[in-house]
Amino acid sequence: MNSTGWKKYPQEVVDRLFQAIDEDDVINNETTALPLIKLCTSQQNIRDYYALCLQLWDEGFTREELLGLINQLLAGQDLSLAQRKQYKFIRARYKHLRFAQRLYSKKHDADKIFRITTVCLGHLQDGFKNGNKKNIQHYGKILRILLSRPIWSWVKYSLENLPLDTEAGFQSYLSRQKKALARMVNQTTVTGTEFHDVRKIVSQLVSFFDTQRSIENNTPHAYAVSRFLANINGLMGDKHDEMVADKLSGTRPYETPLSLDSHTRECLEQLLEKIAHE
Repeated sequence: MNSTGWKKYPQEVVDRLFQAIDEDDVINNETTALPLIKLCTSQQNIRDYYALCLQLWDEGFTREELLGLINQLLAGQDLSLAQRKQYKFIRARYKHLRFAQRLYSKKHDADKIFRITTVCLGHLQDGFKNGNKKNIQHYGKILRILLSRPIWSWVKYSLENLPLDTEAGFQSYLSRQKKALARMVNQTTVTGTEFHDVRKIVSQLVSFFDTQRSIENNTPHAYAVSRFLANINGLMGDKHDEMVADKLSGTRPYETPLSLDSHTRECLEQLLEKIAHE
């Protein structure tokens, strides 16, 4: 335990989680026979899983490092390849902890300021990847405020004192997520927002099994589910990048209805078939 009362993991466990996150949107064919998936876990695991996600974020970077990258962009200077990678990894830690708050907290939602920060980090990344100077300035300035010392301290306190849900509450939440996923997969077309909502559910499930397999040292079941979900996440991520680029270039409005490609739909249907009934 550390001074905040959360379990402290050995560095090798944290490294395994970081590696899993780095692979959580990589298209792959590692899993041909997806095992049965049970969307439940124990009360102790809920606490332990959140503790690892918090540790990954807390120890992975400093406020000053992130501000340095943002200030460089605001000054009109591009980021080097190494700096872009550094930014990507910081944002990945934010996203993983945001998913952890949605999964394990009583409210099943992220801290408001933490959520806004994570979203702005994504918009800023879209801005510098697509050369959109207006977005860089807009979101960079917002992030500079959100990362000011008083706000940073408050967010850190709220993360360390997050009320966690019960085992039953956790299972009920994931049951609702499964039903939402099934509804959207059964639609003929989805809007940009609906597509993104589908991917958020998949990404959240990836984060759960990434955390589980990191703690369990890549047990076959957790690893197989994690990699299968990563494949769907990668397929949908590539498509979403296209949609964002089209929106920023004015080629196509983000909310234009589109059909899920047959391979992605097939993978999502296979996922739904393998989730055990409550």
